[in-house]
Amino acid sequence: MIHKKRLSAAAYYIAGALIAVLAAIPFLWMITTSLKARGALMSIPIEWIPKEPTLAAYVKVFSRFPFFRTIGNSLFISVTYTLITLLSASMAAFAFAKLEFPGSGTLLKVFLATMMIPTQVTMIPLFVVMNKMQLINTYSSVILPSIFRPFAIFLLVQQMRTIPNDYLDAARIDGASTFRVYFRVALPLCRPTLATLSITTFMEAWNDYLWPLLMLTDKAKMTLPIALSTLNGQYSTEYNVLMAGSLISMVPIILVYIFAQKYFENGMMAGGIKG
Repeated sequence: MIHKKRLSAAAYYIAGALIAVLAAIPFLWMITTSLKARGALMSIPIEWIPKEPTLAAYVKVFSRFPFFRTIGNSLFISVTYTLITLLSASMAAFAFAKLEFPGSGTLLKVFLATMMIPTQVTMIPLFVVMNKMQLINTYSSVILPSIFRPFAIFLLVQQMRTIPNDYLDAARIDGASTFRVYFRVALPLCRPTLATLSITTFMEAWNDYLWPLLMLTDKAKMTLPIALSTLNGQYSTEYNVLMAGSLISMVPIILVYIFAQKYFENGMMAGGIKG
C-alpha cells in the first residue's frame, strides 16, 4: 500500500514537472530570440542558446518609438483603472452584501446577468457614449469603463457575505458611520480578495489592446500593446525586437504578482465561498 502511494506521488510530481517544462518553453524561446541577431532567427538547426548573444534588439525597441512614454501611459491607465475598479466594486459589494434595501437581490442578479453580454456587443454603444461626451482621444475614455465591473462585484460580494455582522454592529455601536464601517472594517477583512482582484484587473488593463486602439488616436498617448503592434511590419517582422519589447512589457505584471502573491491564493478561495 505504501509502495503504491509512493509510486502515485512520484507520477504526480513527474507529470507536474513535465507540464511546467512545457509551459516554460515559450517563455525561454522569447528570451533566447530577443538575444539573437536578425540573421540567427531563422537558422537551421534552431539555436536554442544563441551562439553570439546581443542586446541590439533591446536597443532597437527604445529607438523605434518613445518606449518610456508608452510604458508611462500604460502604467497610468492600468493603475487608475485598477484603483477605480476596486473602489467602485467594493462599495457596490458592501451595499449588496451588508445593507438592506428593497430590490437588492434583484438588482444584484441584473448586475451579474450583464456578464453574459460579450464585450464586443457593448463596444459600439460605449464608443458612441464617449463620442457624445467628447472624451475620444483622452485617457478618461479608456479608464471610465472600470466603474462598472460585474465580475469584481460578484467576487467581493462573496467575500463580504462571510464577514460576521457582529463586527459591523460593534463599529456602529461605537458611533461609526456607514462609510467608516465600510472603509475601516469591511475593506481590511477583504484584503486577500482585493489583492487577487487588483492583480487580475491590472493584467487586463495592461494587456488591453482593442479598446485603447479605438479611443486613443494620438501616438503620444498610445499604450504599450499598441506600440508593440507597430513592430509588426507589412512584409516582414523583426521577431527579436518584438520579443524584446514583449519581455519588457511583462516586467510590471511580474512585479505586481510578486508583491501580492501571498494574498492571491487566499483571495481565489474566498471568492468561491457561497454566502
